[in-house]
Amino acid sequence: MNQLSIPSEIRPEEVARKQSLGDAIQMCAELAGFSLDKELQQQMGVDKAQFSRWTSGTEGIVWPKFVRLMDACGNDAPLLWMLHQRGYDLDSVRKRESELERRLRQAEETIARMETEREVERRLFRDLRVSA
Repeated sequence: MNQLSIPSEIRPEEVARKQSLGDAIQMCAELAGFSLDKELQQQMGVDKAQFSRWTSGTEGIVWPKFVRLMDACGNDAPLLWMLHQRGYDLDSVRKRESELERRLRQAEETIARMETEREVERRLFRDLRVSA
């Protein structure tokens, strides 16, 4: 089953302190509450040796497995570590807005605009009653 973990907060300064991608992968697992690598390995369908090679840096990790790792853990610590290593400011990096998030933002903006317009109408009617 491909079930995403509950997203967890990552502090950029913690990511920046990691010395290697393997350390960032370990951080990813720890933030998700995986105290034993075995649990995460089983969930991802990889063996202990392969997982160990990823964390030690002796074997690369292909993108689909990398995505499964971050989805299983509910955080992007290894990806953020790589961005930091490439000189990106982690405080300014943000995810793109999803379609659902965009629709929600637009609906909230429409509601706010309508509430403002309604308040203007109320003031206008109140002023008309007072002056009559």
